[in-house]
Amino acid sequence: MVSLKAGSRPPWVGLGAAVWMQIASGNAYNFPLYSHSLKSVLGFSQHQLTMLGVANDIGENVGILPGIASNKLPPWLILLIGAFACFSGYGVLFLAVSRTLQLPHWLLWIALCVATNSSAWLSTAVLVTNMRNFPLNRGTVAGILKGYGGISAAVFTAVYSMVLDSSSSKLLMFLALGIPFLCFLLMYFVRACTPASAEDSSQHAHFLFVQVMLIILGFYILTTTILDHLLHFSNPISYSILAIMIILLMAPLVVPIKMTICRMRSKNEATLNRSNGSSEYLVEREEHAGKTEPLLAPSSSSQTLGSFQENEEISEVAMLLAEGEGAIKKKRRPKRGEDFKFIEAIIKADFWLLFFVYFVGVGSGVTVLNNMAQIGIAQGAHDTTILLTVFSFCNFSGRLGGGAVSEHFVRTKALPRTVWMACTQVVMIVIYLLFASAIDGTLYAATALLGFCYGVQFSIMIPTVSELFGLKHFGIFYNFMSIGNPLGAFLFSGLLAGYVYDTEAAKQHGVNMLLGSSVSCIGPNCFRLTFLVLAGVCCVGSIMCVVLTMRLRPVYVMLYSGGSFRIPQTSSH
Repeated sequence: MVSLKAGSRPPWVGLGAAVWMQIASGNAYNFPLYSHSLKSVLGFSQHQLTMLGVANDIGENVGILPGIASNKLPPWLILLIGAFACFSGYGVLFLAVSRTLQLPHWLLWIALCVATNSSAWLSTAVLVTNMRNFPLNRGTVAGILKGYGGISAAVFTAVYSMVLDSSSSKLLMFLALGIPFLCFLLMYFVRACTPASAEDSSQHAHFLFVQVMLIILGFYILTTTILDHLLHFSNPISYSILAIMIILLMAPLVVPIKMTICRMRSKNEATLNRSNGSSEYLVEREEHAGKTEPLLAPSSSSQTLGSFQENEEISEVAMLLAEGEGAIKKKRRPKRGEDFKFIEAIIKADFWLLFFVYFVGVGSGVTVLNNMAQIGIAQGAHDTTILLTVFSFCNFSGRLGGGAVSEHFVRTKALPRTVWMACTQVVMIVIYLLFASAIDGTLYAATALLGFCYGVQFSIMIPTVSELFGLKHFGIFYNFMSIGNPLGAFLFSGLLAGYVYDTEAAKQHGVNMLLGSSVSCIGPNCFRLTFLVLAGVCCVGSIMCVVLTMRLRPVYVMLYSGGSFRIPQTSSH
């Protein structure tokens, strides 16, 4: 791993900056905001537009290169690479949508991959850095950062509708210039710091403050977005709403400011106490004048402790030598909880069980997300943007709540985090059956529940990977797991849902579905088979998750037996 000199500043400064970078990393969620312009302005067919959607998912989630770079490059350089990818990719898309250049479809496909791949670079930089800065609060940190990532879609939507006049070309220019500028502004603060320790009693209160402010931000954006959709606010009101939103986004910076003020006060008090203590020491020296016993002589207890530690070290060496020469030369493989190399991790059953469980959870969820508009229309919803807003808000709630709840139970009960993945996937079985039945009045409730369960999968996977396989190569493990998202989108959405939808639409209209045709399908049969398959897949995923949880129970008892995370000794491998 690249040796980074830990700064003297507290890690909360980096967390405050990481919040903004995590918002910026959600730029891939903007594809629905400008996809209609790609189709109308450039004359693309529905099939061509769908392929661009695949490019959007691939670029966002395939982050093996950022994962490898996170162990070889400092965070600011990773953010710089992400900024360059964002500028070049969205810059090309802006030139195409604004009709400045006539570009072929294949070039735009590559440009969109590059643009959204900036999400992987930005997210990897802030996640890896902050997970290492807060090694004892991984679930909470992952929940907070992924919560801000989940709400980024609502933030960009608010900017798009209230400031950019719902213009696709203005949005693409904003992404091409605004995100790189933000990276240049904040990349100095996203850096390795002295890791936070469990001795800080105020740490829990600080995390709770950030979580509460994030919840307030989520409710604020949800409320103002719905009201703006209904009332169409004027420009002064819209700008005021955005100003309040920016203030709420800056709330995590209150923690390092407060800590700085408290530190200055403590230094002043220490200086005052030191001056008073020196005078008291002189008086004490005068009172002890003439006594033969030295005041600063080492106590017998400290001498005993030192000799005990020395004897203990000698006995440990003797035990190692007694194991034999062959045992000393052999390098043992790391145990779960220690730092693994990627090659060492992929031969473990736990690694692939976790990958499969995560693939089922996010792969099935992203299938519904990618087809949310068509699902709403098929079931009679007149305004599908409300469905997307509800899903996004509950997705954010699941990410934040999953991290906080799993962190509580893992510390109090040593309960493996994967038990919550199992619970949410059981709920997802019921949700998909509700979608398949298309019962009146269940569409919005099912969408909200699915968004929450979908968000939980993210906030659980991240700390679980770090706890099982260590933080040294966490960037690689995290980005490899993230491949489950586009893989699920390709299998469940691109192949299954698209085929079922087109087949049912052809039956309704009595035509042969040609490549690129855009005939709409109405009724529950449009996705019924898809939802039944997704329910069956989640049933298998739930069983695998129970198996994984049973396997991990001893590991979590070992890691959290004392009520807090115990960092294992890294093996020499």
